[in-house]
Amino acid sequence: MSEDEKNRGHEADVRARQDSPGTRRDFFNEIALGALGIAGLGAATVTYRYLTPNVLFEPATTFRVGNPEIYPPDSVTFREKDQVYIVRTKEGGFFAVSAVCTHLGCITQWKDDVRQIQCPCHGSKFDPNGKKIEGPAPRPLPHFAITITADGELQVDRLQEIKPDQILKV
Repeated sequence: MSEDEKNRGHEADVRARQDSPGTRRDFFNEIALGALGIAGLGAATVTYRYLTPNVLFEPATTFRVGNPEIYPPDSVTFREKDQVYIVRTKEGGFFAVSAVCTHLGCITQWKDDVRQIQCPCHGSKFDPNGKKIEGPAPRPLPHFAITITADGELQVDRLQEIKPDQILKV
């Protein structure tokens, strides 16, 4: 076989390789590059999550609930956003009662027809003062401190639990 025939044969092999979809080695190289790319993307994501702060945003513990005039005497008003009941007595005094059941943390509901705070999950019942009437709740609903701000609005402090007989007189 002459040198010229060898070169023609080699050129034919190169052309055949270029026309073919690829060798097994090329296929495995592409698979390996794809796997490395996916692993690199995963590592970058994990690194980003590690470096960014993991912040838990909790609701404010002190919040305003409006002017005393918006609450009629002898009423119980549920503030869904703050999960608290604002109770105004017949005499005009105020106190704040938690809307979170002391049994398993369900959000209670005010039933005006029976004048009770009731837990829809397990049936605990409380009077408007938060005292347990019946059900599995282990203790009464806690009372939170309520004050009047300088501009005349009611303000509740959820961190400061008070005795049930402490009423803000307005």
